[in-house]
Amino acid sequence: MRILVADDEPHVVTALEFLLQRAGHQVLVARDGVEALALAPSSDLVLLDVMMPVLNGHEVCREIRRRPEGGRVRIVMLSAKGGQADIEKGLQAGADLYVTKPFSNQELLGRIEGLLSR
Repeated sequence: MRILVADDEPHVVTALEFLLQRAGHQVLVARDGVEALALAPSSDLVLLDVMMPVLNGHEVCREIRRRPEGGRVRIVMLSAKGGQADIEKGLQAGADLYVTKPFSNQELLGRIEGLLSR
């Protein structure tokens, strides 16, 4: 599957890229919201950081969902903000799943595989 990692933190991108490639996925990388919107249509799943430059994760998520292909793309929001209001805001923006940082690599991979198998 083709997974887009949209995050502006290089160490997070590198770790996720390694994890996902090792699991057999093709990985695309976006370092801001504009790049994420450009690459989302060619992705099966988007790992979307909430706090990114240019457009934040909520804005990107809402825009993906507005597009004709938006219902096909699975979206997992990743954020250090783990309060209930933050999680609800992410899900209301259209995310399929909200995962707080730091996260377990194996748990994240399991949840991604679950979403992709739907």
